[in-house]
Amino acid sequence: LFAKAEWMNPGGSLKDRPVKRMLTEAIETGELTKDKIIIDSSSGNAGIAYSMIGNALGYEVQIVIPGNASQERKERMKAHGTTIIETDPIEGYDEALRHVHQLVEADPDKYFLCDQYANDNNWLSHYHGTAEEILSQMDGEFEHFVGGVGTGGSITGIGRRLKEVFPNIQIHGVRPEVWPGIEGLKPLGSPEDIVPKIFDESVVDEWIYITADEAKHWCNKVAKNGLFIGQSSGSYLAACTKLMGKLDSGKIVTIFNDFGDRYFSAGLWS
Repeated sequence: LFAKAEWMNPGGSLKDRPVKRMLTEAIETGELTKDKIIIDSSSGNAGIAYSMIGNALGYEVQIVIPGNASQERKERMKAHGTTIIETDPIEGYDEALRHVHQLVEADPDKYFLCDQYANDNNWLSHYHGTAEEILSQMDGEFEHFVGGVGTGGSITGIGRRLKEVFPNIQIHGVRPEVWPGIEGLKPLGSPEDIVPKIFDESVVDEWIYITADEAKHWCNKVAKNGLFIGQSSGSYLAACTKLMGKLDSGKIVTIFNDFGDRYFSAGLWS
């Protein structure tokens, strides 16, 4: 089992990659100008990346976030100068997504909506970046990749590229329980769920269902052995262990999206 340590990015998570590409491409094409406010919905990590990169580039940033996102991530965004707009946590990520679209529709000249759920530069950042790094760092064939769906960008971009190189590779998607859910992951189990436009479900060969308790168990277990990972990473690890129980041999690659210090207030280690 191999895990790519994405907490090593400057903003502390995988989300630095798509946000950097989405913003820089928008600046180059003229879509993002200095008179506009960068806005998007986020479960937290993309919000940090927008805050870090957007404010550093001289833009005002506003993030719409579910009220139950961890306090540590909210404070990190505020530290960069970002304005946070919270939505009803019961309604989940989809409510934050609906609300950000309402704000932009009411005043389109005021905002630049990056729209990470529908922006092709999201998945392209993983196709050209994350996947290529995995291929280089693994230095040889592997049989399985495990990832989840928040915006769908990472599993789509990585999945597409890996299948081009290794046509027989199996892509396993992690699907969390609906409530209390796992921060950063969409369950996509109900007809009313908003399916991200950039998510290519055809890359997923199998879904592995994980509960919040299973994710918490593995976060706690590896913390006792010196590895401090966040909740979505714990869910990926839980899925990998389930997959390993069905295999006789083979290599599995997954991603640890962020570090565990963003989840103290969420009770992950209580």
